Amino acid sequence: MNPTAPTGLALPTPGTQPVETAPARRAGGVAGALAVAAALVRLARPGQWPKNVLVVSVPLLDPRSWTVPALGHLLAAIVAFTLGSVLVYVVNDLVDRRRDAANPARRHRPIASGRLSPRAAVLFAAVVAALLGGLLPFLPAAGAWPLGAYLLLNLGYCLGLKHVPLLDVFLVATGFALRLVQGYLATGVEVSGWLLTAVFTVCLLLTLGKRRQELRSTGGTYRPALRGYTVALTEQLMQLSAALAAGSYLLYLRHEAPLAGYAPVATTLLTPLAIFGLFRYLQLVFVHDAGGNPVRTLVRDPVLVTNATLWAAASGALLLAGRAQW
Repeated sequence: MNPTAPTGLALPTPGTQPVETAPARRAGGVAGALAVAAALVRLARPGQWPKNVLVVSVPLLDPRSWTVPALGHLLAAIVAFTLGSVLVYVVNDLVDRRRDAANPARRHRPIASGRLSPRAAVLFAAVVAALLGGLLPFLPAAGAWPLGAYLLLNLGYCLGLKHVPLLDVFLVATGFALRLVQGYLATGVEVSGWLLTAVFTVCLLLTLGKRRQELRSTGGTYRPALRGYTVALTEQLMQLSAALAAGSYLLYLRHEAPLAGYAPVATTLLTPLAIFGLFRYLQLVFVHDAGGNPVRTLVRDPVLVTNATLWAAASGALLLAGRAQW
């Protein structure tokens, strides 16, 4: 007499493999669905989303943007740029899946590793694009052009412009400048030229720090644009970018910040904090080789976080004092 088959499996006959029953298939289906969901979350790179919140929200430095309608438009702009950046990440990983598969640092990405099929990634991109299209009516009239420019710029970046030395870092920094402009359009406040320059040059600094770390870790093997850089060049360009960022921020405080009569006080208090933050980041990159993930470096280094907290507190107090004089 044959023994009783184990629960969940049909008794195999000679020369055949065990056949999964319905409960086993359902368990496998649930596990597969969870694996795909996890791969999609990783593909969307939620760890990069804070930069959309931070940069698009910069116009909140102007108290004139502190109105309920402006805050609603600003929230829509943040969500729109987050969806737009997710769309860019998907396209980038689809285009680079073979190159990423050969890169030790990127071969674990969902598409490059095979955990997510290109077809599933395309379907996910279509859903994200549909959500983005549905959100556009919530942005101010004629105020979505920075998002459109960002998507077009990154399409060119993904299709080959990222392989052009120097142009690659300028395109990345321009993407952040467009985020800032979108925030200004959402709040209806006039764009600050010096603040826009400061944000652009800070983004150049962060991107160059990432390129430096890639050179140090891979020698430029897996990113063609790195053939146009050396570690020494990236360090010199980072120092230049930091100097331009500090100068632009100082000019913003003196001439464009909505501080009324508190501009001299703001310059005295905030400039040292801003310069110290730049110095600390340069120290982390040059001494500790911490430039590989700028977002992680900025939010996890206790010295930078403490300095940013002091800067935010001082800025908030001065802005509130300046608003009282408007």
